Amino acid sequence: MYLRSLHLRHFRNYSDQGIHFGSPKTILVGDNAQGKTNLLEAVELLATLRSRRASRERELVSNDSPQAQIAATIERLGVAHELVMDLRSSGRRSLKVNGQPLRRQSEFLGQVNAVLFSSLDLELVRGGPESRRNWLDGVLTQLEPIYTGLLEHYRKVLKQRNALLKAQRDPAGHFSTDVATEMAFWNDELATAGSRIMRRRARLLQRLDPLAEHWHQAISGGRETLKLTYRPQVPLPDPQTTAEVVQAQFMQEIQAKATAELALGSSLVGPHRDDVEMSINDSAARAYGSQGQQRTLVLALKLAELELIEQVIGEPPLLLLDDVLAELDLHRQNQLLDAIQSRVQTLVTTTHLGSFDARWLRAAQIVQVQGGQLSPYKAWDPSSMGEAGSP
Repeated sequence: MYLRSLHLRHFRNYSDQGIHFGSPKTILVGDNAQGKTNLLEAVELLATLRSRRASRERELVSNDSPQAQIAATIERLGVAHELVMDLRSSGRRSLKVNGQPLRRQSEFLGQVNAVLFSSLDLELVRGGPESRRNWLDGVLTQLEPIYTGLLEHYRKVLKQRNALLKAQRDPAGHFSTDVATEMAFWNDELATAGSRIMRRRARLLQRLDPLAEHWHQAISGGRETLKLTYRPQVPLPDPQTTAEVVQAQFMQEIQAKATAELALGSSLVGPHRDDVEMSINDSAARAYGSQGQQRTLVLALKLAELELIEQVIGEPPLLLLDDVLAELDLHRQNQLLDAIQSRVQTLVTTTHLGSFDARWLRAAQIVQVQGGQLSPYKAWDPSSMGEAGSP
C-alpha cells in the first residue's frame, strides 16, 4: 500500500494544499500548531472514518468554509485508486472511490489501512479501560469493516436499555410490571450484540498477543516478557467459544446484576466495561516502570498491529508517527527502522531533526510545515551527516 498524493481543502488550517509522496519515508518538520498532526489526522480519517481529536465534523472544517475535502491517490496491490472525502460543517459527509459515490460509509473502509502511533497512545498503558477498548475497536474496524456496524448497533441497544433503566430506576431494585417485557427484549438484544463484539475482541487479542510479545522482547533485548489478556465482564475462557454459550453466560450476568443495575439506572454488563490487561514479567504494566518502558510496550503493540494488518490484507499498512520518533532512543529507533525497512510507507512529524538517526534522515523526504503550507525543507545538508549525528 502506498499513498501517492494527498490534497486538503479547507481542512483544519489547510486552505488548499497538496503533497506528492516521493519516498517511502516522509518527515514533516515544523513548530507546534502549524498543521503537522492535521495532515496525519486526514490520513487517519481515510483509514478509519474517525478522528481521535474531533468529536464533531465541524471541528475539521475551516471556520471560513462550510465544507472541507480530503482527496488522495492510494496504490493498493499495484492498482491506483482515487479517494475523496467531503466533510461538512452540518455534520453530513460524502465519500467517493474512483469518482463513484458510496451509499454506505462502511464501503469506504479498507480503501486505506494505517497504524497511528502518537503520544496519546501512552494512555494504552497508563490510562483507563476505554482507551484500550478503543484501540481494539480501531484495529477491528480496519480488519473487518462490518465491525463498525456491529459496534454502532450495540451502542444503540445500550442507549435504549440505559434509558429504560433510568426511567424505571427504583432504589428497592424492582421493575414495574408493564416494562418487564420490554426489558427482557433489551436484555436479549444486549446479550446478542455484546457477544458478537466480545468474541471478535477476544480473537483479535489472541492473534496480537504473540506478535506483541515478539516485538517487545526484541526491543527490550529479551529482558522483558509482555502478556496481553482480555478481561471481559462476561466469562469468556476460550475466544473460540460459540455465540450461544457466550450469550447464555451474558444473560446469567445480567440476571445476577439486575438489582444493582436498576438501582443505579445503568447497564453494568457488557463489552462497554471490558478491559485489556497488559503485564510485563507478570507485573501490571501501568505500575511497572518508566516512560521509556511504557514507550517500548506501546511500540511493540503498534508493530504487532502493523504486522497483523499486513498478514490479513496482504500488504503493509501506512505507518503514522506523530511526534514520537524523536522521543525514542537510538536503539528503539533502529528497532523500528529495521522492522519497517523501506516496504512500509511511513509519515513522521517532529519539531526538530536533531535526535533522529542519520539513516532516517538520509532515506526520507523532508517537508517543512508552516501555517498550513508545505514546502521542501532546506535547512540541512544530508552529506554532512554522520552515522548518528545531527544536522
